[in-house]
Amino acid sequence: MKKEAEKILKYKDLTIEIQRTWNVKTKVIPVVIGATGTISKSFRKYVSNIPGKHEVKELQKTFYWALHTYFGKYLCKSTIDSTLELLI
Repeated sequence: MKKEAEKILKYKDLTIEIQRTWNVKTKVIPVVIGATGTISKSFRKYVSNIPGKHEVKELQKTFYWALHTYFGKYLCKSTIDSTLELLI
């Protein structure tokens, strides 16, 4: 819940600027998924405000794979760089 509040505050100025510039209503929808796939009690409520159909399990799976891919690339690059340094 703390991270959700942080995201809402982080984008408050942007929300106000968009409202002023385009004369539209805006709303920050904080979607926070923990590293282990944990979600807050209000997660489903927030996601229901996003148009379309969203399955919580699918969002968690997508996040997991994105995280895995990001860290996998970073760790592999780090390992390759270390190996190259040893060879040089």
